Amino acid sequence: MNWSRLAASALGLAVILGAFGAHGLKGRLDAYAMGVYEKAVFYHFIHALGMLVTSILPKSGTLTSRIAARICALFVVGIVLFSGSLYLLAVSGLTILGAITPLGGLAFIAAWFLLAWSLR
Repeated sequence: MNWSRLAASALGLAVILGAFGAHGLKGRLDAYAMGVYEKAVFYHFIHALGMLVTSILPKSGTLTSRIAARICALFVVGIVLFSGSLYLLAVSGLTILGAITPLGGLAFIAAWFLLAWSLR
């Protein structure tokens, strides 16, 4: 898996979704839903950036490729579950999706702590 390429693509998608929210959803979502959507974009962007940085660390010998791949996979799971559920919650209003969000948050937390624990 080329984690750097996936991270760069995730960053591009975060920009697209952010622009869509700012322009395409403006006036269509209430303030609460827009706040949820913006939170989804923010966490998507920050964690895709974390994935990009993590994917580069094996080149410097700071992490093994195996550990970096695990961390990047956790970032992907977090983006899909956390940000994905918030995107869908914001545009659909289905509050049941909020039950998925904490699982993505746990994946983010696991990724950051695995990164901290694995740094040489």
